[in-house]
This record gives sequence, structure tokens and C-alpha cells, in this order.
Amino acid sequence: MRQLVVGFADVDTAREAVRQAAELAQQLGAVLHVVTAIEDDTTDIIRVGSDEWQVASSGFAESAARNFVDSLPGKVDYTVGVFEGAPADVLVSEAERLDADLIVVGNVRMQGVARVLGSVGNGVIRHAPCSVLIVKTV
Repeated sequence: MRQLVVGFADVDTAREAVRQAAELAQQLGAVLHVVTAIEDDTTDIIRVGSDEWQVASSGFAESAARNFVDSLPGKVDYTVGVFEGAPADVLVSEAERLDADLIVVGNVRMQGVARVLGSVGNGVIRHAPCSVLIVKTV
């Protein structure tokens, strides 16, 4: 395995998926591609006195993902990508573009009624161009 794609969001299941994907990538010597999906890239302007900052949602999402991966034990080669779209679509698209060997997702909403109604994991499984690892976190 050379290329692993993992979905990141600020939820426990996604953080655990990234932890396990990073460990696997490190063991295999693979590159980890951390992917975050956002609805739309908005920019907020924050003013404090005469200072002004522009904060883009994509920049915030990228920083959150980088900070999380950097906080993990061990070192792994990784990239971070933030894309507009539905999470499952973004993960599948990036896996196709990167010719990924594996997509890793958390099992959020993979039990009960949601298993029938759909989830990120189910969407990825149906359309993935490669193997999928569902990380059990609940």
C-alpha cells in the first residue's frame, strides 16, 4: 500500500479513524492523505480595534486537520486537502485522483436505522475505487 485516504472532521469517530490510518500508514511506509469536506468555503472578517483578519472556513479546517495529525505519536508523511462537497463524494473523488489503495472512515452513523438510510461510510463503500476500512469507534 502506497496511498491511504482518510476523512477528518471534528468528531470522535473521525479522529479515531485518522489515528488508526496514521498508524497503518507509518507501519506500511505509505503516504496518508487527510481529507476534509466542507459545505462551502466562506470567509469571515474579524475586527478587533483597528486590526482586521480574514478567516476562511477552508483554512480553519486545514489547520484543524494539520494540528490533529501533528499531535499524534510518531511521524507519518501526510497531506491535507479541504474540498467543497458531501463527505462521501469528496473521499471517493480524492481516492480516485490519488489512485489510493485504501480509504479509512469512522463508523459514525453506521448502526441501526442509519445503516439503511445512509452514512458517509455507506456512501464510500458503494462508490470506492479501492478497499475501505471502517474503523469501529462506538
